[in-house]
Amino acid sequence: MSTKPVAASQPQSVRKRSFEVFDAGSARLMPAGRHWLMRSQNFIVQRVACDAPKRPFPVQSPHELLLLLPATGAAVRPVDSNVNAVEAPAHSLCILPAGRYDITLDGPGNCCVLASARPDLDASDMINAAAYADPDPRIAPVGTPYRRLTRQGEIIVMPISDIPHPVDNQRLKFIQTDTMSINWVEYEGPRSRTELSPHSHADLEQGSLAILGNYIHHLRVEWGRNADLWQDDEHLAAPAPSLLVVPVNLIHTTEGVGEDRHILVDVFAPPRADFIAKGWMCNADDYEKVEG
Repeated sequence: MSTKPVAASQPQSVRKRSFEVFDAGSARLMPAGRHWLMRSQNFIVQRVACDAPKRPFPVQSPHELLLLLPATGAAVRPVDSNVNAVEAPAHSLCILPAGRYDITLDGPGNCCVLASARPDLDASDMINAAAYADPDPRIAPVGTPYRRLTRQGEIIVMPISDIPHPVDNQRLKFIQTDTMSINWVEYEGPRSRTELSPHSHADLEQGSLAILGNYIHHLRVEWGRNADLWQDDEHLAAPAPSLLVVPVNLIHTTEGVGEDRHILVDVFAPPRADFIAKGWMCNADDYEKVEG
């Protein structure tokens, strides 16, 4: 990943990061079980824990949605369109066309729904709603969605094992939708402390969604001229499930710790154009950029 230096001349170069461990205390009840809602300026993460097997929960977006199914399969049924319902296996993801759906997990378990817009949700229900009372003008907007070129109107099911990774990085898999992209990062055991990748972003936020395993998020604010804006380094313990939203200009890298399996999903909106240009996005040929 490319590193962009913090602009020390900016009057306030780093906003406060958002972080939450998805435990019982921060959950909201829903008919299918419990859920947690967090946001960045451009995307929303909904984690759902289904305690009632075979009970559906609704989702809706004017753009494509991403459904992550790390360990439990699900049935996905469109509510008001002619799109065919699908059965998706565990350890897969689904790209859902714009619209409304009922999602039913195969049994007790959890999933995550990612979207750039969710009109069916109340913004005030977001755990970190207060952090976005004032938008950050430095963050690039989602803009005009990409146009899907293949399998238009279909629910796309992608088993994680079938998604290719870049030849030079066995841990990472890159997938996009019309308004978002993710890095699926999966590996066994700890991440080498000699191969971390501290970097920052000048015009986007990054969500780091811990699905499996334990992590330490290493966070640093570069010193500018105004010492009143300096912040101490953080070495933030992050057990799964949890979400960190990294603001503009915060130097960050994540270290998986412990011998267990790790699954971490980095979330971006709009899709990472730099990763597309490098040929890393596995489904980039399914879309074209629309100039808006």
